[in-house]
Amino acid sequence: MNSHDPFTLAFSLILSGDPGLFGIIQLSLQVSLSAVFVASLIGLPLGAAIALFRFPGRGLVITLLNALMGLPPVVAGLLVYLSLSRAGPLGQFGLLFTPTAMVIAQTLLVLPIIAALTRQAIEDLWEEYREQLQSMGSGRVRAIPTLLWDARITLTTAVLAGFGRASAEVGAVLIVGGNIEGVTRVMTTAIALETSKGDLPLALALGLVLLTLVAAVNATAYLLGQMSRSRMQ
Repeated sequence: MNSHDPFTLAFSLILSGDPGLFGIIQLSLQVSLSAVFVASLIGLPLGAAIALFRFPGRGLVITLLNALMGLPPVVAGLLVYLSLSRAGPLGQFGLLFTPTAMVIAQTLLVLPIIAALTRQAIEDLWEEYREQLQSMGSGRVRAIPTLLWDARITLTTAVLAGFGRASAEVGAVLIVGGNIEGVTRVMTTAIALETSKGDLPLALALGLVLLTLVAAVNATAYLLGQMSRSRMQ
């Protein structure tokens, strides 16, 4: 393996702390973590509320929520693009081709995952502890924080699944971010661009970092799942 081998150069970029490489990684993490944070703030209580309350059209809402878990990223990107473009309802804020637009797009992708998984987890717990909670005078609204806390390991796995979806996504952020160097270029869009340009060392370096990140998320989710099953035994 010589010094011009793409893998050798890729590892060199990582080990040397290349500013361009780590700038892309930093922005990627900022966008994905922000999207997961916002999606969790909305999705956790939303999923719990859908689980506990009965209302007209609830079955349709659950079906739609489950369907949106597989929302194609390019469709999410298109919807956000239309909303943030000059002719769109939010065009006056000038958010298109900014990290904020990318956060919005990723939130749209992650929210259904967190909400749907939360709904299932809380619904199962409510069936198990409903009589006990009601005997303590805890209604459905007051039961939400208790159930969310009791399901924290399962819900952490749901949040990690959302982060995995966000960090590996390329279509939506490319549409609404524009892949602008130093502004909206994240790992997935940079890999696509650098590969097309023939800059394999940078693409490989970013790919190795992204693969490591996704592997770490999956390993954490697996361990949490094992812990949750151990508690139930």
